[in-house]
Parts: sequence; C-alpha cells; structure tokens
Amino acid sequence: MSHEQMQKCIDECLRCMQACNHCYSACLEEEDMKMMKDCIRLDRECADLCAFAAHAMSINSSYVKQICEACAEICEKCGNECKQHDHEHCQRCAEACFKCAEACRAMAA
Repeated sequence: MSHEQMQKCIDECLRCMQACNHCYSACLEEEDMKMMKDCIRLDRECADLCAFAAHAMSINSSYVKQICEACAEICEKCGNECKQHDHEHCQRCAEACFKCAEACRAMAA
C-alpha cells in the first residue's frame, strides 16, 4: 500500500467520522427520535471505528487490513441506514460512508 493510498483512506475516514458525528447530533434533534434509533446507533459506531481506523493507519499498525475491513463493513451498514432517511444530514452521511467504505476496502485488499 502506497503512502498516497493510506493518506486517502485516512482522509476519507476522518470525513466520514465528521459526517457521522454531525448526523448523530442532528438525529437527536429530529421529532421522531425513536424512528432514528438505528441511524443514531450506527452513526456512533461508524464514527468511532473510522477514528480508530485513521489512528491505526497513522501509526502503521500491523492490523490495518483487518481494521479497514471492519471499518468498510460498518460504513456500508451506516450508509445504507442513512440513505433510507430523507434528512439532508443523513444523505450527506450516507455519501461519506460509501466513500469511506470504498477507500477502506482498497486498503484491506
């Protein structure tokens, strides 16, 4: 894996983390929070794993491939959940999740 590929993945992970954190906060303000509970849970888990993946890559962990594989999986799930909701914050989050999943899959390959 090249330095450029790793940096691209770190950048996507950090963008996704920020989008998930924003979506999480915005979902808490929605009128029907109960309907948003899966989105809120996945936003939290995805943001945490993206932050961990970015950290693992930044220290060149020997587990980068496994961590990025797990990150891609949660990003895909979070993106699929978010894209079901019409809120703009959910749509932006889904887009960031799918980009991050793609970058993480490339790192895990």
